[in-house]
Amino acid sequence: MSAVSSVFESRELLWNLTLRELRTKYRRSFLGWTWSMLNPLATVAIYSFVFGVLFKSTAPVGDPSGLTGFAYFLLAALLPWNFFALVTNLGMGAIANNSGLVRRVAFPREVLVFSNALHACVQFGIEMGLLCVVLLIAGSPILPWIPLVVVVSAILAVFASGFALALSTLSVYFRDMTYLWTIFIQVWFFLTPVVYGPELLKARAPEWANKVLQLNPMRAFVTSYRDLLYDARCPTLMRFSLMIGAAAISLSLGWWIFHRMGRRLPEEV
Repeated sequence: MSAVSSVFESRELLWNLTLRELRTKYRRSFLGWTWSMLNPLATVAIYSFVFGVLFKSTAPVGDPSGLTGFAYFLLAALLPWNFFALVTNLGMGAIANNSGLVRRVAFPREVLVFSNALHACVQFGIEMGLLCVVLLIAGSPILPWIPLVVVVSAILAVFASGFALALSTLSVYFRDMTYLWTIFIQVWFFLTPVVYGPELLKARAPEWANKVLQLNPMRAFVTSYRDLLYDARCPTLMRFSLMIGAAAISLSLGWWIFHRMGRRLPEEV
């Protein structure tokens, strides 16, 4: 509780650090914040070509939205995954990239991690806003579900921030953590039904593997986004419970690691 209150008391510092990240994100870039739209569009174009054209992947018809289109099916899951990856990658370098500040100034250092998470939230908000507009134009009845999309996004931000807190500290003590996390998150990506539907795993993976993969928290998140955005229906209560539980465990464990190992950060950074 004291850690939470110290961060709350430093909310002005958190706000200023977030603004700094936002201002420097695309500084000296010709297109500026347009890259926030172009990057995900380019990623979707590549994945749509590889899986939709080369591998002839098809998306199920949205139930009950009636929406069809592999690009919509892919975007609904890929944008949340990219948001999770962005929060963890930015958080991992939050302490090391601000070594001068960590050495010289006494303040709750979690603020550095959370400012990067808030910065990622702004970019994710832009991307999700564009996706919602595209889906509405395509005829998807998602308007009543947008508030729930915001709620799920907040839960995902908490889940990702827990990982970011742990990684920000571990990467200072173990320099190989950056490379290990890159490999780990790539494996995790393909174990999560982002570029394919969960039905594919049920049909092709052994029963024991399906039971293990159902415990994957990111599976609950991306499936919930697909329910809300592609199918235009409410996720199950079980899925909501899994997401909230995963977020609570992630944040608690991440904060514990951060404080347990963060005492010597000024000397180690």
